[in-house]
Amino acid sequence: MTFPAEDPNRMDATAGFRGWLLALGVSLATSLLAIAPFFWMGNASGHDFGFHAASWLDVAGQWREGIFFPRWTEWANYGFGEPRFIFYPPLSWMLGAALGFVFPWNAVPGIFIVIAQTMAGLCLFALARRSLSVRGALFGAACYAGNPYALLIVYMRSDFAELLACALMPLVVLTVLQLCEPREHRRRYAPRATAFFAVVFAAVWLCNAPAGVMASYSVAIIFACAAVWEKSLRPLWRGAGGLALGFGLTSFYLLPAAFEQRWVNIAQALSSGLQPSDNFLYTMINDPEHNVFNGMASSVAILLMVMTGIAGIAAHRGIAGERKSGEARQLWRVLLLLSAAATILMIRPSSVFWEHLPKLRFVQFPWRWMAILAVPYGYFLAAAVARRRLGWIWGPAVIVIIGGTATFLVRSAWWDSEDIPVLQEAIAKDQGFEGTDEYDPAGDDHYNLPEKAPRVQVLPAEESGGGTPKAEIRIERWTAEEKNLSVASGEPLRVALRLLNCPAWRVEVNGKTVTPQHAETNAQMILSLSPGTQRITVRFGRTSDRKLGLVISVVALLTLLALLNAGGLRLLSASP
Repeated sequence: MTFPAEDPNRMDATAGFRGWLLALGVSLATSLLAIAPFFWMGNASGHDFGFHAASWLDVAGQWREGIFFPRWTEWANYGFGEPRFIFYPPLSWMLGAALGFVFPWNAVPGIFIVIAQTMAGLCLFALARRSLSVRGALFGAACYAGNPYALLIVYMRSDFAELLACALMPLVVLTVLQLCEPREHRRRYAPRATAFFAVVFAAVWLCNAPAGVMASYSVAIIFACAAVWEKSLRPLWRGAGGLALGFGLTSFYLLPAAFEQRWVNIAQALSSGLQPSDNFLYTMINDPEHNVFNGMASSVAILLMVMTGIAGIAAHRGIAGERKSGEARQLWRVLLLLSAAATILMIRPSSVFWEHLPKLRFVQFPWRWMAILAVPYGYFLAAAVARRRLGWIWGPAVIVIIGGTATFLVRSAWWDSEDIPVLQEAIAKDQGFEGTDEYDPAGDDHYNLPEKAPRVQVLPAEESGGGTPKAEIRIERWTAEEKNLSVASGEPLRVALRLLNCPAWRVEVNGKTVTPQHAETNAQMILSLSPGTQRITVRFGRTSDRKLGLVISVVALLTLLALLNAGGLRLLSASP
């Protein structure tokens, strides 16, 4: 992993490789230390553990069925399914499923965390090496890999997707800075800077949507400030181009997720207790469990703010004492702005922004802005350690503070290694697991669905009742995205499929497209059949919005390759 941020006069290739190797070792060691309790206590079963584990198992099962990119979650809602994978970004559930093919399932959560946090340390190292020594950058890598917010996610939240997105945040800042460099300091190959930014920005969105929203607002702040500092609109134009390319790369996911929200109960994502107004720092509502966790998250946020502030002051003093500190000063100002923005958005006076800024309310929890604050935290600590005077003090101080935080979180966490085996058993028994409120198809109330239902159930021809007709049912194929069966009966009847109706499903009876009915209290798919043998085919089709999103992503990918190629050609032409 290399970016055109290294000064070739400061270190040769061998020293650079050695620095990256050290960064890998430090980041890996820190991430292993962060999950050390997993080795004797099992998995930390946080708020979202079951959601992510169920998604990994579902995706792994669909890969065995030959479905490479799942869209429908087959085992959600006890086998009735839901379109979860249309709305939830793909990188985390694909990584978790892939790890499940290599390692025992109970080891996957810990390995996922190690991968994410090792990558987090390397990304912070890349950012810090822009202006700091290897020693300082290595310390920053360790601090970021084990930062307080990451520990809160690991032990209390188990939001693996957000953890993966947070790992990339330092690279977002780094690539934005490269894209916004003033003309006199700008590297010669701007197309590559645009391409690098677009890839990293798109990767954050493909990890976690709330993190994508926060990254979008963060880079907008940086682009706006760069335009003011440079007294030019060029940073805004370059930023707009990079953002357009980044969003283009994500269109295969983002466009369907935006368009098909009307097909699900997406408003449930902002139900009581999940709204920003309920989750500002130290907010209390009529829910004791919510209040306990919000107090815990708020305390971690205050700790992060205080440490970032103190380290930021020390870093500024160190930068002021250096001669060649132009880049360091610019980066310090950028991170100071991000720190201020993240801090303000976590407290109640910022509610006006949460109410009016587009999509900001879908971040849900204001304390999530610790994901942004953690980047200045890691860099400022790295810069403070790089100081010649009193730099040694930060190591013991950080170890004591983070060690105390980790100890408290480990004791507060819920430890349970039976979550994944229970999910595996439920799938093996053809029963499935609970669904998700916000991904429930419109018109459905998944709480009314039976937990144990047959794949096909014969019903009377009339809803008013009557005797249940006799019928012979033969299921020929039953996968996540295709159901083929035949029903033979001497009288009219209805059949209820263990499947929730959704506009993407294409239903045919004897080769003719039909519109299915649904139950009164939920969206279970029901078909009315005539006497005789009826062949039923149900397929999850590719809707027009998904086709358009894929086309846009392909065009964006070709543009990305063109930019990289242009940079390479310019590099060759500039060579003696």
